[in-house]
Amino acid sequence: MADTFRIEFVSPERVLLSGEATEVVVPGMEGDFTVLPDHAPLISALRPGILEIRQASGQRRIYVRGGFAEVDPTQLTILAQNLVDVTTPDAALIAAELRAAEGMLASATDDTGRMLAHDAIAALKSLGSARAA
Repeated sequence: MADTFRIEFVSPERVLLSGEATEVVVPGMEGDFTVLPDHAPLISALRPGILEIRQASGQRRIYVRGGFAEVDPTQLTILAQNLVDVTTPDAALIAAELRAAEGMLASATDDTGRMLAHDAIAALKSLGSARAA
């Protein structure tokens, strides 16, 4: 069994993160799940939330508004429209993402849309409160 696996987090504009990880907690549509080396293959839709990445160099946190995760025994690929590194939260960036999430809530036309907007708001508010602590 390997100690690490390959990770690649990609948005349409760029590759935000590419490297090795020992563990990643992913906000899946059906609930959070943890990816470890030799994970069983799966594909999952993502809900808004925080990706918790553990690497040899330390921990990183990335906010994802939604997208897809593809896992196989040697790699995790995150494909998302919006990925924001929030390892060191930036108040202005969090405020901008919070406004976008509140806009999602205001324009939601069904329960799923409202649930996803509430998840985004909760994740972003948790970043703001962690920053204040």
